Amino acid sequence: MTTNAPRPEVLRYTAFSSSPEGGNPAGVVLDASALDDGDMLAIAAELGYSESAFLTAPPEDLDGPEGRTFTIRYFSPKAEVPFCGHATVATAVALAERIGPGELVFATPAGTVPVSVAEEGGTVRATLTSVAPHVEEVSEADLAEALAALDWPVTDLDPAFPPRIAFAGARHLVLAAATRTRLAELAYDFARLEALMHRLDLTTVQLVWRESATVFHVRDPFPVGGAVEDPATGAAAAAFGAYARELGLVPEDAVLTLHQGEDLGRPGELTVTLRAGDTRVRVGGAGALIG
Repeated sequence: MTTNAPRPEVLRYTAFSSSPEGGNPAGVVLDASALDDGDMLAIAAELGYSESAFLTAPPEDLDGPEGRTFTIRYFSPKAEVPFCGHATVATAVALAERIGPGELVFATPAGTVPVSVAEEGGTVRATLTSVAPHVEEVSEADLAEALAALDWPVTDLDPAFPPRIAFAGARHLVLAAATRTRLAELAYDFARLEALMHRLDLTTVQLVWRESATVFHVRDPFPVGGAVEDPATGAAAAAFGAYARELGLVPEDAVLTLHQGEDLGRPGELTVTLRAGDTRVRVGGAGALIG
């Protein structure tokens, strides 16, 4: 950004909650055309949110409704990340308040992500469609290191949910707690987990506990982004949906509810929709302007 260029407006929205006090806050810059990488990183660091989103003009070959297609990039306070679900939802809600609900298309570093935005009873909700997901094994040594960093005995894992690395725009290690109490007691070795996550190219560790057939509680340590925990994680929710379907833990056609942020005092709710015959995962939730 040139020294005499005006600073673009930096908006603050929360995603996966209709209340500014809930969900996951994100910075949103709707016109980042004058910013370079260093400027974006500096704004994200100044805000201190787990991620911030920056919009510029779309690539010429991006298909979508006229005036509703964009390039989007995501920065944590420490680095750029390939995809961020909550910042996508926050950005879509911010756009809907300016250009109206409807269909949006984002060119992300991870691929093309369509988003549908609708207003329901005064609440704006956005639903993103992930890139094609995949799930892979995690080695016994890497699993042991993750559990050691978390200070989780292997007996605290739910044996019905095998540990895996899941991707739906970003990579997440999925670990399932056997009890809600285990999930609630999160105190981990920040540097140790961060080192493992960098080595495995993980964005978060997706910790889950199953309350019922389609209801889950989740938490996401995020040391690689400079945060102890992410309050509501759309990318991890998409990855988890792909994981649960591939392992046959939920039907091929299902709607899952993920509760996140309760243990941080920022409750949020993520809706994960799986459709038979479509490998992509849809993640939706409400959004709101933060003061």
